[in-house]
Amino acid sequence: MSHAHASAPVQGRRRRGRRIWLSVGIPLVLLVGIVAWVGVRAYLAKGELEAALPLAAQIQAQVVAGDGESAQPTARALSDHSASAAALTSDPVWRAFEGIPVLGPNLTVVRQLAAATDDIAQQAVLPLTKIAGTISLSDFKPVNGAINLKPMTDAQPQIDAADAALAAVKQRVDAIDTTDTLSVVTSAAEKLSTSVDKAADAVNTLDRAVRVVPGMLGASGPRNYIVLFQNPAELRASGGIPGALALIHTEDGAITLAQQTAGTDFPHYAQPVLPLPTETRGLYGDIVGEYIQDVTLTPNFPLSASLAREMWKRQFGVEADGVISIDPVALSYLLKATGPITLATGDVLTSDNAVHLLLSDAYARYTKPADQNAFFAGAASSVFSALASGGANPKSLLEALGQAGAERRVLVWSAHDDDQAVLQDTSLAGRLPVTDADTTRFGVYLNDATGAKMDTHLDVQVAVGNAVCRQDARPYYAVTVNLKNTAPADAAKSLPEYVTGGGHFGVTPGNVKTIVSVYGAPDMQNLGVMRDNVVIGYHPATDATYPVSASSIELAPGESAVLTFGWLGAGPLTSDVSAQITPGTSRVVATNASSRCDSLLWPQR
Repeated sequence: MSHAHASAPVQGRRRRGRRIWLSVGIPLVLLVGIVAWVGVRAYLAKGELEAALPLAAQIQAQVVAGDGESAQPTARALSDHSASAAALTSDPVWRAFEGIPVLGPNLTVVRQLAAATDDIAQQAVLPLTKIAGTISLSDFKPVNGAINLKPMTDAQPQIDAADAALAAVKQRVDAIDTTDTLSVVTSAAEKLSTSVDKAADAVNTLDRAVRVVPGMLGASGPRNYIVLFQNPAELRASGGIPGALALIHTEDGAITLAQQTAGTDFPHYAQPVLPLPTETRGLYGDIVGEYIQDVTLTPNFPLSASLAREMWKRQFGVEADGVISIDPVALSYLLKATGPITLATGDVLTSDNAVHLLLSDAYARYTKPADQNAFFAGAASSVFSALASGGANPKSLLEALGQAGAERRVLVWSAHDDDQAVLQDTSLAGRLPVTDADTTRFGVYLNDATGAKMDTHLDVQVAVGNAVCRQDARPYYAVTVNLKNTAPADAAKSLPEYVTGGGHFGVTPGNVKTIVSVYGAPDMQNLGVMRDNVVIGYHPATDATYPVSASSIELAPGESAVLTFGWLGAGPLTSDVSAQITPGTSRVVATNASSRCDSLLWPQR
């Protein structure tokens, strides 16, 4: 009896122990299981996403190569991997764990990345690869002088849908918050953001092309386009003086060179052919609208194009559908696609010698402007014939046009509102620089004041710096323009008078005189200009709400100078600063430079 009575409390304690263990152990096992569930799914999702990444690059290579048949199964494999990754990271257990401190933000971002990848695969990649077999780069190649427009028009709905999908994904990816995530997750988000940005830009460009190109090539009726050949040997804000012009006729994809003429074939109009904005007149004078050679003095290409269109109508009776501008450097890029071209003169025009032959050798060889214009016209006609005949490599041609467009060496304006709406916020439109939340953009524009062709000897370098020196954190900006006259010391004698100007416009032969106009963002305050760290007088103005500082500078052979333009920003510093620069005979890219708070341009604080 005593043994039985003694064991009862022990058995009770054992039962209570089992109940305690069950009450604690079962939830613990469940918790471990749930954690394992999330961990396994995270591991599997990581594998799916890693498997998807190389497939995206593979699809791109297959599409570029025109292998649409192979791209489609690759796209389906990508779709399977992305769909699996999205499913693995979106179940209720995963979503519940997103509320856990420290761990949760990482799970949230991983889910968002997987969902974005899946949307790209399902809504953009798959639709685009389905049409990859029906349209290829070769479709952009003229056959017997004409381009088949049907593949482009047929593909437009799918490309438009993919463009919209990528734009939506880009917006969502940009909004992903990686503030509290692990470095590996943050890095993955950054990589996806970069990839989405590139893909969205590429597809948007393609979408714009298939919406505009068929119409421009006469799909819905004949069209005529004026071509301005801007000559950077005599700089104008948007590139150079329009020394040669042409009229291109398009109809049902066929492209013909209808007419060629020279700037000297146009008269001086007694007054601007179209009403000019008061600001344009104040900065560049009425001559912008009176001489065809001066319509590009303004950096606002839509205005230049409308003036050129009106002048062509008055001179030749044809009201064009738009205006296209191109320069010799862009022609040199196109020659990479066509290969060398033999001109009627016997000269062989190549991508390597085009700029020097057209902008230097021609002036040494031909002393009469009429002969120079004839040579330029012949070269332009030969390049056009090579392109129209279909002799250019399509991939190289598109790359050349892309490079020229990015450098603002090809500009396009359409008199058709729907086309212009598609073009207006691209680099092809030639608009004034647009500052946004990420980048502050300046405009640096050069206009020749020598009255000749000396700008092949003008070396230009541009840098942009900033500093925060005020208590209100409004930033100061400094745009520096370094100019050097690289002409030989005996330029007055060794260079032709047509190149030096012969002093006819008040500039010493051999010297280079340039008007430099720097545009700030519309909300900036103009703070003045220095030359070689000495404050100088300048022309303050506005142009379409943009504050402008303009200063002229004349340099003898071998002489250089640095102009510094000061600005006060309205808000906090943005992450990037850049400048849109007049394209000359060589490409100029603005570099970043440091700026100091003790500059003579900054007002006393």
